[in-house]
Amino acid sequence: MDMPWVVGGDFNVVLHEDEKIGGLLVHPPEYEDFAFCVNSCDLFDIGYKGSPFTWWNGRPDEHCIFKRLDRIFVNLSFQNLFPNIEVEHLIRTGSDHAHFLMSCRQEAMQFVKHFKFLNFWTKHDTFKQVIKQNWLVDFIGDPFLMSNKN
Repeated sequence: MDMPWVVGGDFNVVLHEDEKIGGLLVHPPEYEDFAFCVNSCDLFDIGYKGSPFTWWNGRPDEHCIFKRLDRIFVNLSFQNLFPNIEVEHLIRTGSDHAHFLMSCRQEAMQFVKHFKFLNFWTKHDTFKQVIKQNWLVDFIGDPFLMSNKN
């Protein structure tokens, strides 16, 4: 897939052992197929802010289990289109899964404009004469360097 692509949701599987707390241990065969699928599609996890776990079984104490089952993947085209992607795991409310907030803002590059056109000079009596004189000057060397001499 060369076009920008984003895939997200409840995948019902963790990608690593450290994405689960409580319950039985996670073994590599349980998540290797999922990891292979993600890699085969050239997708990657863009990370997140907030709690590392997106699902809770709702039980207290020693029966409590937390997992990261929900995530958002993108491909390189999407990452290039939105280099400032952020995903935030929100607080679980009304569900055993956390909601996401994904921001895909395109921030304009900040740059300094050194050139300023002052329109009032075009109204000056000698404007055309000054332009003509400077246009006809025969530069020896780099005109940019000549104009930047102090």
